[in-house]
Amino acid sequence: MTYEWRGPVRPSGRRAGSGALVAISDLHIHYQENRRIVEGLRPESDDDWLLVAGDVGEVVDDVAWALELLAERFAKVVWAPGNHELWTPRHDPVQLRGEQRYHHLVDICRSLGVVTPEDPYPVWEGDGGPLVIAPLFLLYDYTFRPPGVTSKEAALERAEAAGVVCTDEFLLHPDPYAGREDWCRARLALTEARLAALPSDARTVLVNHFPLVRDPTEVLWWPEFALWCGTEATADWHRRFRAAAVVYGHLHIPRTIHKDGVPFEEVSLGYPREWRRRTTPPGRPVHIQPAAPATPTNAM
Repeated sequence: MTYEWRGPVRPSGRRAGSGALVAISDLHIHYQENRRIVEGLRPESDDDWLLVAGDVGEVVDDVAWALELLAERFAKVVWAPGNHELWTPRHDPVQLRGEQRYHHLVDICRSLGVVTPEDPYPVWEGDGGPLVIAPLFLLYDYTFRPPGVTSKEAALERAEAAGVVCTDEFLLHPDPYAGREDWCRARLALTEARLAALPSDARTVLVNHFPLVRDPTEVLWWPEFALWCGTEATADWHRRFRAAAVVYGHLHIPRTIHKDGVPFEEVSLGYPREWRRRTTPPGRPVHIQPAAPATPTNAM
């Protein structure tokens, strides 16, 4: 496995007007600094597609505002929900919970022309294509546990003892499912069937808020947080479904990880306290196709 650190820069030599497939996540626009970044976010070409890998905001009106703005600017916007969009905070006038909240957001996206995990997968025909762009909504099932911890209950106890409890436990309601892991299992079954039905030679770009493999969580300052970061059930999806790239967010650790020759792109903006520490300008989408030139890698 190699870890490739690079800024989201425009690759040299791209044909003018040919368009690029770019991605961003974790816009968190309830922060005014982040809202201003989104207001200034524009494509480099009229043909650019933007992949938004979740956590636009927590309030429905904020999510709608940001996606409408981006849909007006980019040739196509593709959205996969994050955990924050699925929260039901008390200050949001829209008090829908769980699956009803998700489908409400899907309806808003459709009214704006934004592609969701419930829509036919679009095909990118630009540089690097054709590629089936598959936005995914999979959640997590508490299987990213510490070594030797064999149950969700024991893992949650350990996380609570360490003072690490995700806000999802209070605001992300799984209705009508008994738990978030049950909702995750239902989404896995539905999504796996859709991906398996693609032509056997179709290459994909898989877009999910949570990482599809556990490797990115190995650098978390608080390893207990990995519980809320994905599912072991998707560990081989990048191979099974012929991924040319996997796009994710959630961790707020933007970087590229190569696994089995596939680039896994963490494309988050993150909170202002996080992006202020970085050397690259905040809010510049990461190029997925054509890929940006690589900088020297660190072998792991």
